[in-house]
Amino acid sequence: MLNGGTDSAAAGLKFRLSLMMFLQFFIWGAWFELNFGYLPSLGFNATWQQPLILGAFNLAALVALFVGTQFVDRNFAAERFLAFSQLIGGLAMLGLFWVKAGWKTELAGLEIDVSFWTFFFLMLVHSLFYVPTISITNSIAFANLKDPQREFGLIRVWGTVGWIVASWPFIFILVDWAKVPDIGAVGFFDWLGTALGTAKKDEAFRESSRYIFMVAGIASLVMAVFSLSLPHTPPRPVAAGGERFAWLEAMKLLRFPFVLVLFIVTFLDAAVHQTFFVWTERYLTGPIGIPSNWATPVMKIGQIAEIFTMVFLGYVLKNLGWRLTMVFGILGHAARFAVFAYYPEPWAAIAINAVHGICYAFFFATVYIFVDEFFPKDARSSAQGLFNFLILGIGPFVATFVSIRVGALYEFVNEEGKKTFDFQAIFLYPLITALVAALLLLLFFFPPKKATANESE
Repeated sequence: MLNGGTDSAAAGLKFRLSLMMFLQFFIWGAWFELNFGYLPSLGFNATWQQPLILGAFNLAALVALFVGTQFVDRNFAAERFLAFSQLIGGLAMLGLFWVKAGWKTELAGLEIDVSFWTFFFLMLVHSLFYVPTISITNSIAFANLKDPQREFGLIRVWGTVGWIVASWPFIFILVDWAKVPDIGAVGFFDWLGTALGTAKKDEAFRESSRYIFMVAGIASLVMAVFSLSLPHTPPRPVAAGGERFAWLEAMKLLRFPFVLVLFIVTFLDAAVHQTFFVWTERYLTGPIGIPSNWATPVMKIGQIAEIFTMVFLGYVLKNLGWRLTMVFGILGHAARFAVFAYYPEPWAAIAINAVHGICYAFFFATVYIFVDEFFPKDARSSAQGLFNFLILGIGPFVATFVSIRVGALYEFVNEEGKKTFDFQAIFLYPLITALVAALLLLLFFFPPKKATANESE
């Protein structure tokens, strides 16, 4: 009976941690991909307004490193911080749904774009409270799992499931219902087939895209309530002789060459990863011809593949080691952009998204596990935040600005009089960057067999 009770408690814990990951990434997955194409529909310019809004999420990663994860590492129970953050972030996300284009006013003779500043403020508030929770959910999982290297992949994979499921409502939200017959006028399967194949286009598609914020906001509020049921994960006191500021202790580990190399490569790979999200939806609904309501499900094929990849991540790490596993993850990005650039056929553009499983699990998830093993226990949330600053912060921030500027260089008007882009030229930039990052990792990343970065000198 004792073993049965222990097994039941362990299963219950894993279920709660899995649901935590599901909701955490459902929130992000609901709004992230369509937002890049939605912002221009509000009239926000590409020179600085769009990059600034998109950069709010990245700016929050920097703040999270110095503030959010510092609280959790040193002062605050992780699950309570998670509940509060998701409540405030969820309310801000719901506010984005109601922002309309064209709100303007005058102040001291200057015209103020109220729509832009309202949208930017709400996105910034959401990001400041949401981004720290990405590191915090990782830390809660690591703190409560007996064997993180073996078990984390099986827990984290439910975050991938959440990201995938977040696209399902939009298959129906983005249907052009005016062109779909009444359900009683035809057979059910004929009606369903017509509905799934009749997507909104152009302005109607972009206007309906605002529901991404409604779905994400509701999910965030659900996560706030659920967080209170997570296992208590108290803060860790400063170790004897340790740094008062956890983020400073984490940054000191950059003195180790292998950590510094991983830091640089993570920045490059994060930038490549962001470029995928900036351009792929417009690439798929443009020259590839994917219906608008199926664009995000197609992009999420990669996350379906990621589920299977995460299951085998522990086995791959054990047999290939840290370096080769990460190299293969980066080369997955290179393969995807090579297909996008040189073989723009619909079936190929859809199928190649399956490599995202390798891209994420073999590099980003591996980085999180690596950090948990090589960084001091009392600074692990901040260490996760340090690399999240690259993965979610400075890497995507730079990539967004560069990608939008590069897009402006290769924008033109096609024969139908519509604006489009030379996607082959655009995709060469992330392709080359990925190859450089993989080469740097292969030549210069040699971590010790044991977590010597975790030991005092």
